[in-house]
Amino acid sequence: MAILSDKWIRARAQQDGMIEPFEEAQRRDGCISYGLSSFGYDARVAPEFKIFTNVNSSTVDPKSFDAESLVDRETDVCIIPPNSFALARTVEYFRIPEDVLVICLGKSTYARCGIIVNVTPLEPGWEGHVTLEFSNTTPLPAKIYANEGACQFLFLQGNERPEVTYADRAGKYMGQRGVTLPRL
Repeated sequence: MAILSDKWIRARAQQDGMIEPFEEAQRRDGCISYGLSSFGYDARVAPEFKIFTNVNSSTVDPKSFDAESLVDRETDVCIIPPNSFALARTVEYFRIPEDVLVICLGKSTYARCGIIVNVTPLEPGWEGHVTLEFSNTTPLPAKIYANEGACQFLFLQGNERPEVTYADRAGKYMGQRGVTLPRL
């Protein structure tokens, strides 16, 4: 399995619409960087956030998720309460090739502030906006900046197409748009 370069990512984005919108080069003009890097793509966080709250004293249950545990905010700066987290999504819409697996890592700027970004792998054949989870591990409120870099995606090419892709099995998060809550 090989990690794919900026040349490969650019070609797939331009020819196949693998990343839309696509930022051709790394942007960092007074913001948290985003765009194409040497061996990855730094995606931006959209201005749609779902912030967890304990107002209803609900239990977080992945099999029966209570949307009332979230407060919706559309904002350029999201404030995550201490020891809490928020869901968001990428600005970019991804279309993953059938022989590629994509791994996501958080940006070091956020990590150095105690803010962790979590995303599960993007499987071969999957497409959609990527739902992002930002955890504030600090005892202080933390800011997330919309339309700026949130995480880096690394593209790994397999030796062949798998027998069954995410699209083949009609995965439950296929084609998701916006911030998508847990589904069973």
